[in-house]
Amino acid sequence: MEFDSEDAAKKYYDEYARRVGFKMRIDQCRRSEVDKKIISRRLSCNKEGYYTKSRNQFGQIRKQHTSSRQGCNAMMLVRVNQLGKGVVTTFEKEHTHPFVFSPCGSVDNEGDCKERRIQALTEELKHQDELIKFYQEHLSALLGDVEQQTQVLSTKIQVAVNNIREIETTTYEK
Repeated sequence: MEFDSEDAAKKYYDEYARRVGFKMRIDQCRRSEVDKKIISRRLSCNKEGYYTKSRNQFGQIRKQHTSSRQGCNAMMLVRVNQLGKGVVTTFEKEHTHPFVFSPCGSVDNEGDCKERRIQALTEELKHQDELIKFYQEHLSALLGDVEQQTQVLSTKIQVAVNNIREIETTTYEK
């Protein structure tokens, strides 16, 4: 896609984000070293990446806070060509999280609003089901490992008990 300017592309992606159900944020902005004009802008989902611990000027880690970041890869990269137009060079549509729809204010769109809310809740249920399956698989693997380790320890204990009995019988026989 091509836009009249990179700002027009930013407005478009912001409107797209609002309609789809996520919030847009400016992830990166590169400027020309010659005239400091914007040459590219990366617009992404506000849940892009992961929160990293940051340190203050004394090297101490700042107070922890809850992060809304979930490693989402959805984004749009816009480069400015020689004519000053914003050209989309990369677009990633897929999100790693359910969408959040804002409540509707108009009575005219009440049916549409309910439909979007149902869609959002359905997406959330799918996401939670995927999490449950993920945790079940990992829990089963962990329980299998625990069972295997229990058997190994039980065998080692039995060998140790047999060795002690053998030592006791040879000691008492002498």
